[in-house]
Amino acid sequence: MSDIQSYQMLINGEWVDASDGKTFDSVNPTNGSVWSKIPEATADDVNRAVQAAHHAFSSGPWARMTPTERGKCLRRLAELLADQSEALGRIESIDTGKMLKETKWQAKYIAEFFQFYAGCADKISGETLPIDKPDMMVFTKREPLGVVAAVVPWNSQLFLVAVKIGPALAAGNTVVLKASEHASAPLLAFGRLIEEAGFPPGVVNIVTGHGDPCGRVLTAHPLVARISFTGGPNAARHVLENSKRNFAEVSLELGGKSPFIVFDDASIESAVNASIAGIFGATGQSCVAGSRLYLQEDIADEFLERMTALAKGIRIGDPLDDETQMGPLCTTGQRDMIETEVAHAVSEGAEILTGGKRPEGMEGTFFEPTILACPRQDMRIVDTELFGPVLCVQRFKTEEEVIALANDTEHGLAAGIFTRDSARSLRMANAVRAGIVWVNTYRVVSPIAEFGGVKGSGYGRESGFQAMYDYTRPKTVWINTSDEPMANPFVMR
Repeated sequence: MSDIQSYQMLINGEWVDASDGKTFDSVNPTNGSVWSKIPEATADDVNRAVQAAHHAFSSGPWARMTPTERGKCLRRLAELLADQSEALGRIESIDTGKMLKETKWQAKYIAEFFQFYAGCADKISGETLPIDKPDMMVFTKREPLGVVAAVVPWNSQLFLVAVKIGPALAAGNTVVLKASEHASAPLLAFGRLIEEAGFPPGVVNIVTGHGDPCGRVLTAHPLVARISFTGGPNAARHVLENSKRNFAEVSLELGGKSPFIVFDDASIESAVNASIAGIFGATGQSCVAGSRLYLQEDIADEFLERMTALAKGIRIGDPLDDETQMGPLCTTGQRDMIETEVAHAVSEGAEILTGGKRPEGMEGTFFEPTILACPRQDMRIVDTELFGPVLCVQRFKTEEEVIALANDTEHGLAAGIFTRDSARSLRMANAVRAGIVWVNTYRVVSPIAEFGGVKGSGYGRESGFQAMYDYTRPKTVWINTSDEPMANPFVMR
């Protein structure tokens, strides 16, 4: 793109620049050129956004809407998202390097999440309690928390927005979204649909900027009642520290180093295809990437022969080109870190089966699909999330051995298991410590199914009906149905 695009933030229903006029550059990772200018929010900008969300929650039109009316806003948003999916996908591909055929499909499918929560909005309910006191009627009701701070990373940002603001808005909360400082443009473009869908001013606000001050002020703000964060563990530690100031409820999704386990009775063709998709899809820039491959010994050689042949044939190039199969990494920092870690792994004894370097003659932040044979579990690369197209491969003999290997990690977001033995699949699903387990499939999601991690992959769940309850708190109401006056409190009977 020859023209540099200028974007604005959405605060209280208005499109605004940063209050001091500062911006930062967004770089097209395919060619390394600056393609857009993004506002760099000040502390005052973030405060205005939170104040707007608080006003919308407490006294604006949103506060007076019925759950059914809120659902209609979400449904209109879903319809607009489906209609604009290709345009949004193109912006995301330019800004992140992800494949256009994936981003436009994902944007269209994400509309299903908003449709789901539109239908859920008037399904939140409490209960009547069979209390152990006479003449008392006691019931609970669910009430929204207030202002939600939703912090999303650059990858799959529209999907992550859907699973955060979908349930939050359905439950009656208001939101301040913070886009990543890397590739903010798709989220700002999405904000236009918020306007068109008829959400009142202040219900959804979008700010852009760096962790300090933008993220710090947002997650520490005294009017923020809940923080939903997706990102890295270091940033999450700052979020937790900031939440000490406002005692906001916090949920964290921190990525993973997911094991992909293939037994000797599995369909090798299916498992190879799933593993290729799980690690090289989205250039490996997925929190659930199946980046640790464990192969049972008897099928390991055949599996790797097939997989390396496919990996070597992956077409790398412009993500806007329909013929391309894998685009660039989003940032130069990612590429540099991956190069360092691959070199370190080789120094520790890893063998590069394919890839391992930048493709020749290409500008941009490209890195070849890489498969590493790792002789030891304790190698640093085996439990380091690279967020790129690098697969670590190990072999195992027994079920007990691979369970120990799979669980020997700081992470616990996802796992893949390939076997035709149904009893084994259930044993493995129970034994592997991960928030999501896929059996004979990989990297599939649905608005109906919740997801989240354990251990270093965070806590809390997103998506699914239950997610709405996580954006509410119960209120217990006691009603005395007796006409008799209350007893003298100083006379015990």
